[in-house]
Amino acid sequence: MLGLPDGVTACLFDLDGVLTQTAKVHAAAWKTMFDEFLRERSEREGAPFVPFEQADYDRWVDGKPREAGVRDFLASREIVLPEGERDDPPTAETVNGLGTRKNALVLRLIADGGVEAYEGSIRYLHAVRDAGMRTAVVSSSNNCQAVLQAAGIEDLLEVRVDGLTAHAAGLHGKPAPDTFLAGASQLGFEPSQAVVFEDALAGVAAGHAGRFGFVVGVNRVGQREALLANGADIVVDDLSELL
Repeated sequence: MLGLPDGVTACLFDLDGVLTQTAKVHAAAWKTMFDEFLRERSEREGAPFVPFEQADYDRWVDGKPREAGVRDFLASREIVLPEGERDDPPTAETVNGLGTRKNALVLRLIADGGVEAYEGSIRYLHAVRDAGMRTAVVSSSNNCQAVLQAAGIEDLLEVRVDGLTAHAAGLHGKPAPDTFLAGASQLGFEPSQAVVFEDALAGVAAGHAGRFGFVVGVNRVGQREALLANGADIVVDDLSELL
């Protein structure tokens, strides 16, 4: 039913890149933030400027909690910064400060351009709800609720596990399975009864690690083989293919 195996009755959807077209907004914000930081650092230290690329986003940042994305990318460039505090201003040269700077860019881009949901994903959401299946959104974003409201789809998802709720509960972010496990638990289901929908490599890895009943990789940026290698059971270009 709906492209899913028998026994799966709960659907856990990532937000950016699966339900809404905000993954490209996040990618643009990460690039602007990191390129500014790297350029300032190269000028200060007299080192070559090597920009942040899409491959960096896919490998080190996509799908992870904001601070983990900052930390992991910096580590890939052998850069170590102080952690700082969660309320660090965007001018602070700390892990949290760079995260704050990136978030300000995202909010500005969303305010300027709005939020658009994928039409195929909305059709699929309606179809699973019509079939009596339960739905949750599981996102690393601290702006999840605002994005859902802006896209007009908040009422289609019964449970929300996001960056804010994960931090409050002390949950590890993707690629750890904690947030997906929390989503399934809040819906009242075992992992084996739930399906994970993810476009990020860290997200499908989290679904695989959590031993969920099924993991659907959503191929928005041409990484079909990588999604399969990281734990997706199947890969689609759009959720409408499952209807």
